[in-house]
Amino acid sequence: MNVVHKIEHWGDTHHPKILDLIRVALGVFLLLKGIAFMENTAYLRDLIDSQDIVDLSPGVLMVLVYYVTFAHMIGGILITLGIFTRLASLIQIPIVLGAVFVTGIFREPINALEWPSVIALILLSLFTILGSGPISLDRYLEG
Repeated sequence: MNVVHKIEHWGDTHHPKILDLIRVALGVFLLLKGIAFMENTAYLRDLIDSQDIVDLSPGVLMVLVYYVTFAHMIGGILITLGIFTRLASLIQIPIVLGAVFVTGIFREPINALEWPSVIALILLSLFTILGSGPISLDRYLEG
């Protein structure tokens, strides 16, 4: 049994049912963020463009905006339903990690916009390890 299978097995056996409610809430949060970004792509474009770390061309910037938007929407749906939860969480981690750094965790110690991203990052890391849990579409289709 390799390391990935050991982590999956441990996550499947150590998953309280209350975490399923938290997983659903996280998925709905990501879905709503994706919808909000879709309705206002200019805000997301300006937010990404305002960072001073990497200079992006307009084409790459728009590809990134649409990638973030649709990854949040599809990932939010998958996490909410509890199907491919580990994969969906793993895909979300770089996006949310980027959000943590773009919104300025190192610029201001107390940033109200920062905490939802930090909490989402922690939960995504948790669900990457634990998986979808007993109340999920994965478990339903499995048995």
